Amino acid sequence: MKFERITVDPEVCTGKPCIRRLRFPVSRLLGLLASGETKETILRAYPYLEAEDIEEALRYASYLAEEETVEFAR
Repeated sequence: MKFERITVDPEVCTGKPCIRRLRFPVSRLLGLLASGETKETILRAYPYLEAEDIEEALRYASYLAEEETVEFAR
């Protein structure tokens, strides 16, 4: 899968995946969504983000979830 809006650069946010080199980590965006923020409120609060950024961040998270297997304690 190809991601055009997710960038990884050791010079930006210590190499964490970011939205378009904006120093806005994908994890922050996903955390906002997970905490109940809507796409609309995120776009209003961060006007430099675009709806396509949110959509690609969700696809990226889905891709990572498919690739990763995590053992949970019983």
